[in-house]
Amino acid sequence: MSTGLIDVHAHLLPGFYVQQATAAGHGHPDGMGGWPSWSVQAHLDLMDRNGIDTAMLSMSSPGVHFGDDGAARLLARRVNEYTAELARDHPGRFGAFASLPLPDVEGSLEEVAYAFDELDADGVALLTHTHGVYLGDQRLEPVFAELDRRLAVVFLHPTSPVCWEQSALGRPRPMVEYIFDTARTVTDMVMAGVLTRHPNIKVIVPHCGGAVPVLADRINEFMSLFLESRRPPTPDAVQQLRGLYYDMAGTAFPRHVPALLKLVGPDRVLFGSDYCWTPSPLADAHTAAIDAAEPPAEGATWRSLTTANAKRLFQSTP
Repeated sequence: MSTGLIDVHAHLLPGFYVQQATAAGHGHPDGMGGWPSWSVQAHLDLMDRNGIDTAMLSMSSPGVHFGDDGAARLLARRVNEYTAELARDHPGRFGAFASLPLPDVEGSLEEVAYAFDELDADGVALLTHTHGVYLGDQRLEPVFAELDRRLAVVFLHPTSPVCWEQSALGRPRPMVEYIFDTARTVTDMVMAGVLTRHPNIKVIVPHCGGAVPVLADRINEFMSLFLESRRPPTPDAVQQLRGLYYDMAGTAFPRHVPALLKLVGPDRVLFGSDYCWTPSPLADAHTAAIDAAEPPAEGATWRSLTTANAKRLFQSTP
């Protein structure tokens, strides 16, 4: 394997977090059978087996806010300090996307400052919504303004939508609901003008953009219909979506990446394993499928392309 991968979609799952989340009622997170097992060594073994040089660690759904602002602040701090310690103990192998106690704006601003100034975080991880507050919500404006000021990388991750009790039809929410909640919050950011007001944030959309690639033209049309009277739709929705980054976590081939490339250029695509929520055998198979796929361009492989894209992305961040 000639080029070591940079995995922008990789999850840690320390025992203290699982205990708190389970106590808060998340024994079957997002409708899954239970919590996956995770350890630092198992993660490093997967990375070595698949030629992954660096994994950017983040917390997945259900995040750190289980209903109490104070408890969420404490859990976010503990998670972020633990992740930073892993990155220090394994230089070059792990990076860190900090968790924020949203929708607590004041606590999130404090954690942004601590994560970047004290822990040297590589970016932040935001769920598609927290307790029904999606990312276009005006209440989050101070957080995005601060992330814009810091030229931050913002990694999005889906969670169960607010209506999952009816919409999921009793099935695990990561299968379909994650895909549409990603599209829902990205559309909300576009329609609310978050991306145009804060052009310095660098957003990573997971799972090849979810449903975004096939909905982009529809979103664009509705944006021009409903927002034209309030402000010119420039840049339009498609232009805004083309300015985001997209990881390849999940079943990227044979259909999802080709659909994504109808929207964005190859320079916007990043590698993601989704380990440990994607079990090791599947993560191995997904990586093998990426290696076996048709190369993205002459003289390039998906490994070399996504690694170059990731290095450019993170090198542009202070």
